Amino acid sequence: MASGSFSSAGAALQHLTPRPVKDLYGSNYLSIAGNDYNFAKQFLPEVYEKEVERYGNRTISGFLKMVGAEMPMASDTVVWSEQGRIHVAFDDCSVGSDSTDNVLIFADATKAGLVSAHDTIVIYDGSGAAVKAIVTGANGSVSNGMNVVPYGGANLQTQGIANSATGLKVFVYGTEYKKGSANAGNSKDADFTTFNNKPIILRDKYAINGSDTASIGWVEVTTEAGTGGYLWYLKSEHEARIRFEDQLEMAMIEAEKVSGTQMDAFLGQSNAGGSGAGLHGTEGLFAAIEDRGLVFNNPDFGSTGTGASEGLVEFDIILQELDKQGAIEENMLFLNRGTSLAIDNMLAAQNSYGTGGTSYGVFDNSEDMALNLGFSGFRRGSYDFYKSDWKYLNDGTTRGLVGDVQGVLVPAGTSTVYDQILGKNIKRPFLHIRYRASEADDRRMKSWITGSVGGNYTSDEDAMNVHFLSERCLCVQAANNFILFKDADGATGDAD
Repeated sequence: MASGSFSSAGAALQHLTPRPVKDLYGSNYLSIAGNDYNFAKQFLPEVYEKEVERYGNRTISGFLKMVGAEMPMASDTVVWSEQGRIHVAFDDCSVGSDSTDNVLIFADATKAGLVSAHDTIVIYDGSGAAVKAIVTGANGSVSNGMNVVPYGGANLQTQGIANSATGLKVFVYGTEYKKGSANAGNSKDADFTTFNNKPIILRDKYAINGSDTASIGWVEVTTEAGTGGYLWYLKSEHEARIRFEDQLEMAMIEAEKVSGTQMDAFLGQSNAGGSGAGLHGTEGLFAAIEDRGLVFNNPDFGSTGTGASEGLVEFDIILQELDKQGAIEENMLFLNRGTSLAIDNMLAAQNSYGTGGTSYGVFDNSEDMALNLGFSGFRRGSYDFYKSDWKYLNDGTTRGLVGDVQGVLVPAGTSTVYDQILGKNIKRPFLHIRYRASEADDRRMKSWITGSVGGNYTSDEDAMNVHFLSERCLCVQAANNFILFKDADGATGDAD
């Protein structure tokens, strides 16, 4: 006779009493203790299958697509040349001592070599004295000195330019020779500057193990591109891809070149400050503008109580600087929210239509229909400006977190440059991306899958790995026409 016995009560279902109808009784509910799905509440939980879009469209890319282009390249360096000035001018000259008060001294020998005998010049000391003079030749005793004779007097001192004066501004406006002169004219080579940039390799991946792919849970989502549908475990892969695409643009905006050997220790190899096969960095938009462009500090455009008229004064300072740089007439402003609203207020105050300068907007200026308090473009002087909000500067997880960059002015159109690789002049947008590509491999945006899950069998790893890779750099041509608006007094951003 068997003597064995059970030590547990098994399923212990004696407390459940099934009911023939769908009614609520104290003895027919299921309780799963310690689990989020607690049926002891007598009701099945109401689960929303649709994901809530609490942050709206989270992607920040699109800026470079609006203002530039993407073009392939086969080399690991892109080189271009930019034209120089055709007129000769200096802002760091000085005058010799008492015994050499007709000697104009240049900061270095290269600059002195750009001025020759018989050149006629204007000398300005910054306090109102503008003297016209003629260059008679190099001075034998003063380094980098050129002898000059003013048209209006015996020497520069009598014309208001003090002996030993510094910081003088000088430019050549012409020449003058005697009758029957020979050997006239001064040969000057056209000035140009060569720039280069190197692409960087960006990588990321999404990984999921084989077990998790078997637990399918459907979620209805709306993608950043505006499409919708159902996703299961690949939803995270979708977001990883979007994040990587955003980083492709963010890297082109924020990146900097390696300036020393600090990367050598990190890599454990000799990289010679970025010239080797290691990490060399690349020049992004902000770095290019701060190095070769214009930086306008602390603009408020009348938003801090100075008034709209003072805001226009600030804008006129910008126009004057654009005049000096070549007067590209069409420009785009990409701004954070605060600066964009400040410009809206500045422009609205200039409009005399309606009470207090209010313009009634989108429906034939009818105040009964709609009120438009924003401006998408305006003209000042001979310049056209098209204004747009830049999400990258507003997002609480990108530059909106820091708040030190208020916006950027980008010239519209294209530039003509000499391409060292092609060996000819080409037209390019002032801002454009170059990515590595050849007949064998296109590295603009690569994606591939490794592992043994999802129908791909490339290794014995029980996982699916989705890899992303790109190799690219940004070309900022004619950076002297770009303006970076910065809050130099301190960032005001806030964390999300």
